[in-house]
Amino acid sequence: MSSIPIPHDISFEGAAHHRVLIIGAGPAGYTAALYAARANLAPVVYTGLEPGGQLTTTTDVENYPGYVDGVLGPAMMEDFKAQAVRFGAEVEYGEITHLDLSQRPIKVVVDEETGVLADTVIVATGASARYLGLENEKRLLGRGVSACATCDGAFFRGVDLAVVGGGDTAMEESLFLTRFASRVWLIHRRDELRASKIMQQRVMAHPKIEIIWNTVVTDVLGADEVTGVRLRNVTDNSERDLAVSGFFVAIGHTPNTALFKSWLDVDEQGYIETRSGSTQTNIPGVFACGDAQDHVYRQAVTAAGTGCMAAMDAERFLAARAG
Repeated sequence: MSSIPIPHDISFEGAAHHRVLIIGAGPAGYTAALYAARANLAPVVYTGLEPGGQLTTTTDVENYPGYVDGVLGPAMMEDFKAQAVRFGAEVEYGEITHLDLSQRPIKVVVDEETGVLADTVIVATGASARYLGLENEKRLLGRGVSACATCDGAFFRGVDLAVVGGGDTAMEESLFLTRFASRVWLIHRRDELRASKIMQQRVMAHPKIEIIWNTVVTDVLGADEVTGVRLRNVTDNSERDLAVSGFFVAIGHTPNTALFKSWLDVDEQGYIETRSGSTQTNIPGVFACGDAQDHVYRQAVTAAGTGCMAAMDAERFLAARAG
């Protein structure tokens, strides 16, 4: 099986050797670290370029059990990290740039230069929401701009909201937001939707949703929070501003799995495939959890749940190998 080869000048002589190596430091990765640490497996977590994952771009989190008054996303991830470290997990700030899953121990390269060995690997690299790439969209992320209606919809009660997209995700987000918003504007660049017929029918029949056809968003308006979006009609190039208090981008997610695609089975979208009822991938001793594997729920609590599963699967794998 082909992969990006490990550079010849990387030495594994005297390299650190871990029983459990976790790639990714979001809810899935830190939960896997917590469970593995409590099982005395001394796991190491490599955080990657975005420690904390998507939650670091979230302000208030109100739907995670145990946080009665809610919690800021970054603070929540610090809590996850501290709890894992308390039980002996090691957290390293580095990016996995190469790996070889063809032999035991597994060879991993950190930051293009450091060789590390592992008996098991847990992939918890998550997924990244796709955005339009607008400057103000990035600036106002978490202050009215969101890519998760389930996460943030409840903060927008009784106001007008805008959703951009034309697939099932955009339909689901729009319908969910009607529980809170006074009106939802669904903005789509074409004159027909890509979503399944039943989802289109539900959206078109909903009295709170109005579709703006043949239109793209060219800017997000607001100083400290979203006050509107600037729209351009693609048929006549006319522009107008639409007053809204929140802007939801629903154009999909990209799983952060490029490093593993030549080794692990992935679906057509790039999400890692695992055995039913397990986090085991097609390679023994390699497990996947969180949003790198889950394209359906994509919640912090479900990511944490599969992180727990991955750690338990790794523990059982190591115990079976030990005899």
